[in-house]
Amino acid sequence: MSNALEKQTSQALILLWLVPALWSVNYIVARKAPGVIGPHLLALGRWGLAALVLVVLARSELWANRANIAKAWWQYLILGALGMLICGAWVYQGARSTQAMNIALIYAASPVLISLGSVWLLRETFSKQQLAGLVLALTGVVHVIVRGQWAALSQVQFVVGDLWIVAATISWAGYALLQKKWPSTLSATARLAAICLGGVITLLPFSIWELFQPDLTVWGAKAFWLIVIAGLVPGLGAYWIYGWAQKILGASRTAVALYLGPLYAALLTWMVLGEAPGWHHLVGGLFILFGVFLAMMSQKSK
Repeated sequence: MSNALEKQTSQALILLWLVPALWSVNYIVARKAPGVIGPHLLALGRWGLAALVLVVLARSELWANRANIAKAWWQYLILGALGMLICGAWVYQGARSTQAMNIALIYAASPVLISLGSVWLLRETFSKQQLAGLVLALTGVVHVIVRGQWAALSQVQFVVGDLWIVAATISWAGYALLQKKWPSTLSATARLAAICLGGVITLLPFSIWELFQPDLTVWGAKAFWLIVIAGLVPGLGAYWIYGWAQKILGASRTAVALYLGPLYAALLTWMVLGEAPGWHHLVGGLFILFGVFLAMMSQKSK
């Protein structure tokens, strides 16, 4: 491995630990959104803002590559639908009628789907160390979710909202895999800008429909700030780092970082909502951290 590539790999591994922390902010947004703003309008505002910022930053590159972008328009439309419509608005929709425990349990399948898909679709190698890390991290996630009471798994009741989360989980796996399957010469910033524009296009008809619903909530300052926070933190920040890191590390190694989500979510709710973490967070967190470390480091020396 060259020095430049080794340095880039180290940077990707370090930044990747931030992604679940940034995404955890979206849990707070989802909890605050009902009664304030509709799910599709929130997603449209979120990705419209992200697209605006990214287009301004990458305007020269986007204009220089406009012909190539136009040829691959269908790819950006599909990625936008998977990453911004289904894995955006549908998460907000599902959060209206399901519990956080259900969401976390279902989303725990995402890294597994991506890892399996990367072997089947992308022909990536999957070492025994990666498998061990995946299992350890999954064990830690479930331990955190059930608060150390594994018998609670038998009492979980699934509702209609869970179907939205299942669709979003599968959609995220597809989004991550197709980004790797369809390589691009664009920088991470320019590519995400094009994907966001595709997402805005797919969100528009659903948002217009939502505007004409009788139970539409009048927008206020709270809706505005939810859009800004969702657009800049879990939107712009998390998606950019994830897409950039995946180009360097591969889909399966990058996906394992998602298991840090429940751990970061516990810390965030402690700081923002005053909900102190328990022993189950500590035990589960150790499993998650060790598992993620194993999986991420499995190919560093190759």
